[in-house]
Amino acid sequence: MTRPIPEGYGTVTPVLSCADARGEIDFLVRAFGGVERFAMPGPDGQRIMHAEVQVGTSVVMLGSAAPEMGCRSARELGGSPAGFYLYVEDVDAAFAKATGAGATAKQPPTDMFWGDRVGTVECPEGFQWTLATHQHDYTPEQIEEGQRRWLESMKSGA
Repeated sequence: MTRPIPEGYGTVTPVLSCADARGEIDFLVRAFGGVERFAMPGPDGQRIMHAEVQVGTSVVMLGSAAPEMGCRSARELGGSPAGFYLYVEDVDAAFAKATGAGATAKQPPTDMFWGDRVGTVECPEGFQWTLATHQHDYTPEQIEEGQRRWLESMKSGA
């Protein structure tokens, strides 16, 4: 029997439109240990119509930008309002690996008030990837107090 959600896929799967789809596939493999599942070339042999990369327990779908079909790249648009929150075993090591693979550091790994240590990079395609390792389970009250202190420190520039 055919499954309504195919095996190995979540219910939400990101789909990226890339200026350099092959480059993004290679970046995901080098930076995040992704595994290329497949890449389907377009009729012109240059663009990638559809590709899938397994990153941890998730699939990222992507393809070459096709403005004629309404698919523009983050690079073309000057960035993206969407980003990714990627849980990893060791955020510091993952951050170093990602920047070594060509990502631009946006925020170095920092312990955050909700219990995650996070660092943010931007991939060559212009998407932001927040890398995170969960370190502490805090109560809602502890998170609220941590947020209050964090906001105060942001105001004071500390």
